Amino acid sequence: MRRYLKPLIAFLLVGLVALPAWADEYSDAIAAFKNAGQSSDFLKTAYGYAVFPTIVKGALIVGGARGEGRVYAKGQHVGNSTMTQGSVGLQIGGAGYSEIVFFRDEAAFADFTRGNFEFSADAQAVVVTAAAGAQGSTTGASAGASATNQQAANVGAYNKGMATFVLPKGGLLAGISLGGQKFSYTAR
Repeated sequence: MRRYLKPLIAFLLVGLVALPAWADEYSDAIAAFKNAGQSSDFLKTAYGYAVFPTIVKGALIVGGARGEGRVYAKGQHVGNSTMTQGSVGLQIGGAGYSEIVFFRDEAAFADFTRGNFEFSADAQAVVVTAAAGAQGSTTGASAGASATNQQAANVGAYNKGMATFVLPKGGLLAGISLGGQKFSYTAR
């Protein structure tokens, strides 16, 4: 019995040390959006949000992206979400990014948490960077850029009760494509 107890205790201790680092991924992403300027006002006023610390996207004509996230209402973690994206077009490369979807009110939150939610072609995302902001649809069909963070903040607005912001992490992805994002939700 003692022979099994030491490895079990060591395993549990390693797990306890690693758990806060895993949980910090969400805290770090929320803090990054809070400090980005464009999205900080949304964090203060939104009913809730879904945050995806890391979404990985790859494409060679056909593209796809996926990321795991948490859903918050009134500052409390209430569930989990998975984002999947498919696209097709003239595209090549790979990239990683963080994404946050804000819910203006309880009705928008309810729409998102009913199960499988898809962004329509007219939903917009604001890409937050250090010196410039860009706007592009979640379908990847259009994009525009602004010269300053203030202009990017003016681009970020609710569409059907939701607003989306993206923080690039790295990679290179080029092309023009058509696709959409789909979100699943599981209550905690």
